[in-house]
Amino acid sequence: MNDVSIQGYGVYIPKYRLKVEEVAQVWGKNSQQVEKSLGLKEKSIAAYDEDTVTMAYEAAVNAIHRADIKPQDIDVLFTGSESHPYAVNPTSTIVAEFLGIGRNYLSADLEFACKAATTGLINIAGLIASGMAVTGVAVGADAAQAKPHDILEYTAASAAAAFILSKKNNDSIADLVDFSSYCSVTPDFWRSDGIPYPSHGGRFTQAAYFAHIEGAAKRLLDKLKLTPKDFNYCVFHMPNGKFPREIAKKLGFTSEQLAPSLVIDHIGNPYSASSFLGLSSVLDEARPNQLIFMVSYGSGAGSDAFVFKTMKGVNQKRTNSPRLADYLKQTRYISYIQYLKFGRKI
Repeated sequence: MNDVSIQGYGVYIPKYRLKVEEVAQVWGKNSQQVEKSLGLKEKSIAAYDEDTVTMAYEAAVNAIHRADIKPQDIDVLFTGSESHPYAVNPTSTIVAEFLGIGRNYLSADLEFACKAATTGLINIAGLIASGMAVTGVAVGADAAQAKPHDILEYTAASAAAAFILSKKNNDSIADLVDFSSYCSVTPDFWRSDGIPYPSHGGRFTQAAYFAHIEGAAKRLLDKLKLTPKDFNYCVFHMPNGKFPREIAKKLGFTSEQLAPSLVIDHIGNPYSASSFLGLSSVLDEARPNQLIFMVSYGSGAGSDAFVFKTMKGVNQKRTNSPRLADYLKQTRYISYIQYLKFGRKI
C-alpha cells in the first residue's frame, strides 16, 4: 500500500446497556436459550441525546488525540453508517465542523451495511498512496435499528470507532500491508427508503456471512502467501457471538488469536463500527512487529480483508486516548421501557 499506515485510532461506546434477558422477558422468551443461540448477554444503547453524529465525533476526537495531530491536518473524512441521522444532509461535514477541520477537505457519507467503514478505509488508503491526500479519517458509527420482537433487537447496538491514516513514519501505530475485497448481489438484509426497520433473510443470512468473509480472507492470504499461523491476532465482523468464532475456526485461526477482538460479548453489534472496534481492542494490547488479520462484512453483500503489521507507535500512543476497556467500565443498565424512549428520542 505504498507505506500507508495507521497514525491514530479512537472509540466511543455509550454507557447504557440493555440485557438480553430484559428483551426476552418482554416477549415471553427463554432468555437463557436466546443468550445461548446468539452468544451474547447485553448490548450498548445510544442515549436519547446521542446519535451517529455525536458518537462519530467522540471517536474521531479520541483518534486525533492518539495520533497527536491537529484537526486542520486532516484533508479527508469519510463516515460509514447504516443510521445517518439525515437522508439528505451529510454526517461527515457535521462531524468535521465539530472537529474544527476547516474548509479544505474531502468528505462523504458511505453506505454498505456493516462494511461501510472499511470501504472508507480503503478509499483513504488509495488517496494517500497516490499522493492525492496526506491524512484521512475513516469513521464507522451506528445506532443500529431493530424492529420490536425481531431477532435483531437482541443484538443491534450503538458505538463508533475512527482510524487516522497517513504515510508511514517513526510514530506509526500499524502499517497497512494489503487488502482484498469480495462482493456479490446477495439480498440477505435490506431496508427500503422511508422504512424505519431493516428486513433480513433469517437463517439464510448465515450463508452469506460465511461465503463473503471466507472469499475475501482466502484471496488475501493467497495473495500474500500467508497462513493463519503467521498472525498474532484476527478480527472478524461480529453480528453475534457465534459467527466470528465459527469463521475463525473454519479458516484455521485459534481462539487465542480471536479473543482480544470479541467486543460483541460486551456491547452487541454496532454494525459499521463492529470490525473497527475489534481492531481497536486488539491494538490496545498488541506489541510492535505483530501481524493482525481483519475481515469486515456488509449485507448486500461484501467483505473487505486487511493485513496490518504493528509498529512501535502502538506502544507509544496507547495512553493518548481512552482504551476500549475504559468505556466498558462505564456501564449503566436500563429497562426495556427506557430503551424504547431512547430509541424514539423522548
